[in-house]
Amino acid sequence: MRYKVKLKQNEEGYAIWCPGLPGCWSRGETEEEALENIKDAITTYLETVEELNK
Repeated sequence: MRYKVKLKQNEEGYAIWCPGLPGCWSRGETEEEALENIKDAITTYLETVEELNK
């Protein structure tokens, strides 16, 4: 499944979040790092939701 993400550069690097998954966010020093980190965050988010819904 694919999720849209928002990426914003700031003084610390890049902030990234997934508007479709409230509270799912991450960061990275580079755009590429932020994109890799949000993939992990989305996976963890979805696994947690699945566990809570059991």
